[in-house]
Amino acid sequence: MIRGIDHIVIAVRDLVAAAKDYAGLGFTVTPGGEHTGGATHNALISFADGAYFELIAFREPDRPQEHKWWGRFAKGEGTVDFALLSDDVAAEAERLAATGSGIAIDGPADGGRLRPDGERIAWRNLGLIAAGAPLPFVIEDVTARELRVPPGAATEHPLGVTGIAGVTLLVNDLERAATPFAALLDTPGEAAPFDIAGVLRARRFPCDAHWIDLAEVDPGAAELHKHIRERGAAPYEIVLAGADEGTEPLPLDLTHGARIRFQHP
Repeated sequence: MIRGIDHIVIAVRDLVAAAKDYAGLGFTVTPGGEHTGGATHNALISFADGAYFELIAFREPDRPQEHKWWGRFAKGEGTVDFALLSDDVAAEAERLAATGSGIAIDGPADGGRLRPDGERIAWRNLGLIAAGAPLPFVIEDVTARELRVPPGAATEHPLGVTGIAGVTLLVNDLERAATPFAALLDTPGEAAPFDIAGVLRARRFPCDAHWIDLAEVDPGAAELHKHIRERGAAPYEIVLAGADEGTEPLPLDLTHGARIRFQHP
């Protein structure tokens, strides 16, 4: 069963510098550790709703490598992917295979990370692929979730944010992209408001406490189509909840390319 957005992956060139910039914006940043294989390391920004940002950096950022996010990072810093949380990725794979939605399954595959305190944590990933649909991957904890996602004081931020409200994904064809998402999230979604210049229409899919918007791009919106080509399943925009009324969208130079704005009551 899908439990909502687990985390959003933001690829940065210099992890120390990015962590400092996010802390300066009012986020509490927690060191994450090194991933199995040693190619990447990360820092985490966890929220009270259980979701988090993963700031991830390559140990050798100038060396082309066989990593699922290398091609996206090579185009520049910013969002490169996002994940949904599941209790059982194997069962999720079986369910999706039975839907006839055209979603191809990759995995489940094992993942892990060594924390700075020496604690080794483990999870399982499920890759999802469908033509024309920027699908996320799905993650299941093997070790206790609180070992992977910092709880308590780590979720308290001077900026006042309490969680992820939702994300917006860009697509060329809304109807084509909506079919796999409807199967994944077990809902047809509904028309959604939008204010991104160059977007023609949008559909919102509830995802537990969060939402995922698919936004169809005007054929003439060159910059938005560039995002689709270069970023794949990376969210175009992240919307956070809990900040004070009037909090402005965060500057791209300090978020290292991630578009972040706020939802107010």
